Amino acid sequence: MAAAEPGAAPGGGGCAPAGGGSVPVLFCFSVFARPSNVPHGAGYELLIQKFLSLYGDQIDVHRKFVVQLFAEEWSQYIDLPKGFLVNERCKVRLVPLQIQITTLGNLTPSSTVFFCCDMQERFRPAIKYFGDIISVSQRLLQGARLLGIPVIVTEQYPKGLGSTVQEIDLTGAKLVLPKTKFSMVLPEVEAALAEIPGVRSIVLFGVETHVCIQQTALELIGRGLEVHIVADATSSRSMMDRMFALERLARTGIIVTTSEAILLQLVADKEHPKFKEIQNLIKASAPESGLLSKV
Repeated sequence: MAAAEPGAAPGGGGCAPAGGGSVPVLFCFSVFARPSNVPHGAGYELLIQKFLSLYGDQIDVHRKFVVQLFAEEWSQYIDLPKGFLVNERCKVRLVPLQIQITTLGNLTPSSTVFFCCDMQERFRPAIKYFGDIISVSQRLLQGARLLGIPVIVTEQYPKGLGSTVQEIDLTGAKLVLPKTKFSMVLPEVEAALAEIPGVRSIVLFGVETHVCIQQTALELIGRGLEVHIVADATSSRSMMDRMFALERLARTGIIVTTSEAILLQLVADKEHPKFKEIQNLIKASAPESGLLSKV
């Protein structure tokens, strides 16, 4: 979920001081209204946290929201005034902003980062279709280099599980990072993303679908990023785990797609200067396997 920052509002909308302790607040969302308490002097961030604790299972994390305050002088809701602090009983609501549906799922090289997750040697004998996802991962990383797309790579406990397989060329990767956390969303990764202006979309691939891929994807959409999971470049030890993970992720709004669709969407036009190279890459490196039949 992303909430719009509060701005200046007509009429102030402030509350008169009422001393310390907690303050009753009515939190409204959709058709629901739930009373709760917040500390005296609570501001915007605490109100957002309270909305999430009360309605988290009903809030679409892909939407942007604005917090509004009921203003008695106007007899209606107004956008939460800048610097607002809760000092007396009041009523607030969380309102979803409209999204331009035409922008959902679009990929452009300038706003995209590739995440390659834990493609390591020790997984080779255990992961179904591992050879195929190595081939597709190679194709994606070559495409990233051609299109100038940043690549972030992680390795799960490399001391015990080995480094990224030799077949995958990590030349030019922005970050290659060891980890013990299942999700790729580490402080170093967040710092690297912050250095890249205008990032909107993450293309995610690697192993295992139901563990590191799933947890990474859920954390990323929780930060307001759009996630594309490459179905022909992700797998698990169990095809059942993989299938249910992809189904669950698709239901949350994550885009499950293929490597060819990703690369052709990124060039977008036959007249793109890199189209021929991308086309040749696709023709030369398409594995024939039953992996996509397992989605």
